[in-house]
Amino acid sequence: MKFKNKSLQFLEKYLNTASPTGYEHNGQKVWMDYINPYVDKVEFDHYGTCYGIINPEAEFKVVIEAHADEISWYVNYITDDGLIYVIRNGGSDQMIAPSKIVNIHGEKGIVKGVFGWPAIHTRIGAEKETTPKLDNIFIDCGKKKKKEVEDLGVFVGTMITYPDEFFELNDRYFVCRALDNRIGGFMIAEVARLLKKKKKNLPFGLYITNSVQEEVGLYGADMIADTIKPNIAIVTDVTHDTSTPMIEKKKEGDLKCGDGPVIYFAPSIHHIIRNLIVETAKENKIPFQRAASSRATGTDTDAFAHSNGGVPSALISLPLRYMHTTVEMVSKKDVANVIDLIYETLLQIKPEMNLKYH
Repeated sequence: MKFKNKSLQFLEKYLNTASPTGYEHNGQKVWMDYINPYVDKVEFDHYGTCYGIINPEAEFKVVIEAHADEISWYVNYITDDGLIYVIRNGGSDQMIAPSKIVNIHGEKGIVKGVFGWPAIHTRIGAEKETTPKLDNIFIDCGKKKKKEVEDLGVFVGTMITYPDEFFELNDRYFVCRALDNRIGGFMIAEVARLLKKKKKNLPFGLYITNSVQEEVGLYGADMIADTIKPNIAIVTDVTHDTSTPMIEKKKEGDLKCGDGPVIYFAPSIHHIIRNLIVETAKENKIPFQRAASSRATGTDTDAFAHSNGGVPSALISLPLRYMHTTVEMVSKKDVANVIDLIYETLLQIKPEMNLKYH
């Protein structure tokens, strides 16, 4: 599948717009503007979850969902010398922080800063190499006093993101920070575009949902599931490509970018919906991989599945390299196949289908 220029322009703009957990609104505006022509109406809740609806009057409701937020940092403490210590907003990785440029989202606008780190020369001879930890990583924004930092509009609670932007690698991969999981928002938006382009009339209401606050506990999905009250939910998120060094396949499974979407097996995954996805993939010759989670998937699938007395839910994941870094990487071929798999699965769903095991 070759992506249209308009689609790629949307993906680039969407990824390059900072949308940290709890502050997703700028990215959500980009997403809503793109999806608006392909749906009958667009809605959003008090915390910023957005959803486009096709057939809003239909009683039977199907959700396809991704999450919009990206990991980030909060300013936690400013020293008298003007250095900034941080806490996580989501699963930010302190190991990658040293020497990274950051955007500090101050009250007066973006303030540039850097995660400082002592030079290698000053660390040689230490009994044990110092590793980055939350209590020793710090941001230097070029100011010498706490008041100078605050004069920039930077205070405790100010949000911090990485500025790394989207690019394509060797015509095979998309690379950016926050592909987890704005690539999911892109894929469900493309499903809406395909439905419109091919003039498909669905026999149910489709809720294309871009949830907030997944990275801190699936909260956005938990809230919106109670609002929409769907009959079926199909969630898409990223999962680990385990073919790169230092990952134990016996623990993490055997998954690889380029080998297709990943269909998950877990207690919260509804057998009938999952089997429908598997059979749809086979019938349409869409390559796929399988993965298992022993307790929870750790994705918004769990929030939907456990809402409203139990919503039949399934998870289609996208293999991704280097999760929660600024160089997250996904296969363009896999992205196209996830879009196709969600699209083809929707065409197989009927409101009268039996969703009970017994």
